[in-house]
Amino acid sequence: MFVDSHCHLEMEDFEKDRKEVIERGLREGLCYMLTVGTDETYFKKVVEIIAHYPAVYGAIGIHPHNSKDYTPQLEETIATYLKNKKIVAYGEIGLDFFKHYSPRESQINAFHLQIEVAKRAKLPAIIHSRNAKDETLQILNKACDGNLGGVIHCYSYDLAAAKKFLDMGFTISIPGTITYKNSHSLADVVKYTPIDRILAETDAPFLTPHPYRGKRNEPSLVKLTIERIAQIKGKEMDEIATQLTQNFERLFLKNNISGGPN
Repeated sequence: MFVDSHCHLEMEDFEKDRKEVIERGLREGLCYMLTVGTDETYFKKVVEIIAHYPAVYGAIGIHPHNSKDYTPQLEETIATYLKNKKIVAYGEIGLDFFKHYSPRESQINAFHLQIEVAKRAKLPAIIHSRNAKDETLQILNKACDGNLGGVIHCYSYDLAAAKKFLDMGFTISIPGTITYKNSHSLADVVKYTPIDRILAETDAPFLTPHPYRGKRNEPSLVKLTIERIAQIKGKEMDEIATQLTQNFERLFLKNNISGGPN
């Protein structure tokens, strides 16, 4: 059993062959996929996908790139979508000071507001953080009052920061970049992080693992990331895959499981 804990099946990249991509993932042994809608234009498609495929669950939130569009009216719309029982996480939310598609102040404001939405909804938060390590740590440290949990999506920082995120109770999600030759810092994070605090993701259609780098990513390729995690941990792939499945269930599906994976 394999899990892709973060992908974007609702995006236009999958419009022509979404059905084939999902079915290929299922044939390759995936029992769960979490598709993450990053702005309002994707929310309806997320709901359509998760309604059609039992193994696919959803998350919605406003990505930092789109945080300039966050309004009270949009928050009301989001609250309606969060009533869907297969929406199992809130996000991805956070800070991205690499591309600056939204102003810094808009990102920080939307991050604070959406953390409170996640808390009210009692959903784990999916945290996006790029080139904003210190600011993300500061905001989450203040927000972690026992009512906020979740995952640091597509982890890209050093071990020192990982230790701080772990101390706050977050899970660390490992992307396909762990298969790249220059992933030494990320390998150190994998070595240190307890296996029950790790997830694996594709972030499809982005960050395709080796040896398919340069092509469109998709959920079936998460096996390459899990295989690399197993190598770093010195464990059998089946053992790691089983543990990561349990981690996903514990974090996201505690209210959705009756008798195991679909």
